[in-house]
Amino acid sequence: MRTHQQLLVGLLEREKSALVDSWVLAASGPQAPEKARTEAAEILTALLPAVASGDLQNSGSAAWQPAKAALERLSASRAAQGSTAGSTSAFVLALKQPIFEALQRELATDSHALVEAIAQVTRYVDALAQWTMDAYQRTREQLISRQQEELLELSTPVIKLWEGVLAVPMIGTLDSSRTQLVMESLLQRIVETESALAIIDITGVPTVDTLVAQHLLKTVTAIRLMGADCIICGIRPQIAQTIVHLGIDLQSVTTKATLADALALALKRNGYTFTKTK
Repeated sequence: MRTHQQLLVGLLEREKSALVDSWVLAASGPQAPEKARTEAAEILTALLPAVASGDLQNSGSAAWQPAKAALERLSASRAAQGSTAGSTSAFVLALKQPIFEALQRELATDSHALVEAIAQVTRYVDALAQWTMDAYQRTREQLISRQQEELLELSTPVIKLWEGVLAVPMIGTLDSSRTQLVMESLLQRIVETESALAIIDITGVPTVDTLVAQHLLKTVTAIRLMGADCIICGIRPQIAQTIVHLGIDLQSVTTKATLADALALALKRNGYTFTKTK
């Protein structure tokens, strides 16, 4: 007499193609993309070793690794496409319907065995859906973290304004991680270009508090330790008043109102003079 496990393995192997078609139809409708069929077939193939092992309690066993890997690829693909965690999990849960229907045809005369087989399939597919949610969450967090890093890099470009003069136009709120990124990028560019002067433009920084001022001072100190000098520009009247009220000492730092003024000073320090032609 076949066990439920043997019955299910035989069913998945024998009717794999039909199960994939029914699964995709139940999950995505008749206009399902070919990619969904490929994903469904991959997951169903990877599920076979896990079902054959009968080891539902030990999800960390080697038999479950192919299924987990397939679910991670599914989650990564769906997350990159903008699908939600709910819709991704729903796709996996839709596998129940075609398997239930196949079991009903197989065990039509044995209601007790049918109930037990359906319960077993439910446990398997629910476990798959849970792992899908976990994998999607991890993938989404990694994607968001990577996008944040890319945005930070884009929001703090190091620009070569003139021979020996670099500039960093800063936009948005400054925090420890962003200031660290600015410092690393700027110091690296100073080494690469052998620049003697760096301009930090904070025109786009909405507010300056004690923490932001400390970050700026640390950046200036690091630049000086590299043998270069620094000018901070873009200090608006409101920010200047805030700095005074907070008692922040920027007397050791050269400051200018605008980027144009800072560039003029930088060129003057480098020995350049300009005259206006008529």
